[in-house]
Amino acid sequence: MDERVQRYVDMGIALGVNVGGKIVGAILVWVIGRMFIRGVLSLMQRSAALKKLDVTLAHYLESATSVLLNVLLVIAVLSVFGVETTTFASLLAAVGIAIGMAWSGLLSNLAAGIFMILLRPFKVGDYVTAGGVTGTVHSIGLFASTLDTPDNVRTIVGNSKIFSETIQNFSTNPFRRVDCTAQLAHGADHDAAIARLRAHLALIPNVVKEPAPSVEILDFNLAGPVLAVRPFCHTDHYWDVYFATTKIIREELGKMGLPVPSQHVHIQQLAVTPPLRSGSAEAHPAA
Repeated sequence: MDERVQRYVDMGIALGVNVGGKIVGAILVWVIGRMFIRGVLSLMQRSAALKKLDVTLAHYLESATSVLLNVLLVIAVLSVFGVETTTFASLLAAVGIAIGMAWSGLLSNLAAGIFMILLRPFKVGDYVTAGGVTGTVHSIGLFASTLDTPDNVRTIVGNSKIFSETIQNFSTNPFRRVDCTAQLAHGADHDAAIARLRAHLALIPNVVKEPAPSVEILDFNLAGPVLAVRPFCHTDHYWDVYFATTKIIREELGKMGLPVPSQHVHIQQLAVTPPLRSGSAEAHPAA
């Protein structure tokens, strides 16, 4: 009886030493691994090469590195307990395939986000039309990008939708054209109106000198000629220049006393013949 108890005690001690050693080893691997991961991430954050990259791309590289190193650390900890890493890797791959099939939409957004970061069709702060939304780029994420519309509504658009459609970047070029029109009457002196508008458009703040503002006859309608009034400015000042231009059109053409376009409506009333009475001779002609 004493020998049997002693044997169980010895087995328990051996098992405790074995399990305890594995636990201690796993804790050491975890602690050392976490210190190593923090050191690598800190080194990446201080790296001059990463600081030269786009902020979104730098954050993506740090996040991807952190996930990869943490996965490797978990595999190392499991291997201390005797878990077959090849089996774990196969299971992880199978789970990854299942998740990939279920999250195909998210993965397409992720792939589009990576290409957007690499190709950089726009950056944070640009005024763009992307994915059917027009606004200022607030942030570029791995799965979606955030834009602030002109009426200050924050809108989130999936990267796959942005990358699969036409992208218009209004901030890339140093200036853009502001399109306004001015209606003249048939009797107006269009040459004097064109010269006066050109002179005053150049005085609007933030209008660039080259190319110079353009004022030309665009079209004709029933009221008279239509002028295309087109100053140029950077996209940041577009609406300021647009409203200043419409104000100049109204004020300067009014100061010149140009004929105001008008429409004349002529209403012609037709004479209506009264209906014949049933008792009249015309209503009952003689047989």
